[in-house]
Amino acid sequence: MTDDIRKIFEQAGCEGALCVRPLEGDAEFGLRADEPVVPASVVKVQVALEVATSFADGRLDPGERVTLSAADRTPGPVGTSLFTDDAVLSWRDMVVLMLTISDNHATDVLLRRVGVEALNATAARLGLTGTVIESDLRTMLDFIGEDLGRAGWKDLLAWAADASEDETAQADERLPTTRALDPLRGTRTTPRDMAELLRLIWTDRAGPAAACARVRDVMAMQLTRNRIASGFRLPVRVAAKSGSLLGVVRNEIGVVSCPDGRRYAAAVFTRSRPDSDDAAISRAIGAATAQAVTALRDTGA
Repeated sequence: MTDDIRKIFEQAGCEGALCVRPLEGDAEFGLRADEPVVPASVVKVQVALEVATSFADGRLDPGERVTLSAADRTPGPVGTSLFTDDAVLSWRDMVVLMLTISDNHATDVLLRRVGVEALNATAARLGLTGTVIESDLRTMLDFIGEDLGRAGWKDLLAWAADASEDETAQADERLPTTRALDPLRGTRTTPRDMAELLRLIWTDRAGPAAACARVRDVMAMQLTRNRIASGFRLPVRVAAKSGSLLGVVRNEIGVVSCPDGRRYAAAVFTRSRPDSDDAAISRAIGAATAQAVTALRDTGA
């Protein structure tokens, strides 16, 4: 079965790593489950857990209004990252934007409020020994620009607008070696760590029960359904958080809930060339997860 799943990723044009586990018990299906990977926006689940814990223990008022400055925004393809004007949102609603549409600007505002150190301390407390967050998202993007020879992310975008085809191809070749895309130097995790994080959240062991419930509820509302969820049909339900980075990294972590009550935490991470087929890789994530869940169910897990 491991070879079958490896072939699913190969046929989609990517390398894959995954860990799928039932929410209770020691059963597991893994492929390179302990290898470091680049999480991309999957880290937003950790941010949400930290913020929701701050709500639950009274350190942060979920309804407090916060101004998100358009002049200081973190780049991204959706949400407040695209705004021309300032926006006023509550901490609570920023979490919704972060998990449902993967809003980068909202994420960085939340992350700066709770602090990178707090997220890493929580990961250590939960036993996620392979998980380290090195910076906020804007800093990560600036590192990419610097590693490609520019002053930062904005300078890289300005350069790319006028770059020749050869210059663009050279940048694409160098892109996977940048810090942000190197799991030995940048923000990193492992499939096993993320599967365990989900198990802890879904069983109220990652933090206060109210905080865990909040993260579960919002993950169930994620807008995109083309990765893990694509491998299943109703009445199976999937609550998930995807993550992508510059056409190289495509990931998703989530919990698959079957109508017979059995539930499975899945963490799937892929890596490919920048010109790879996004739709094919997304489908592969769903197909690989479905095969792993089926294998576990066949053993009674």
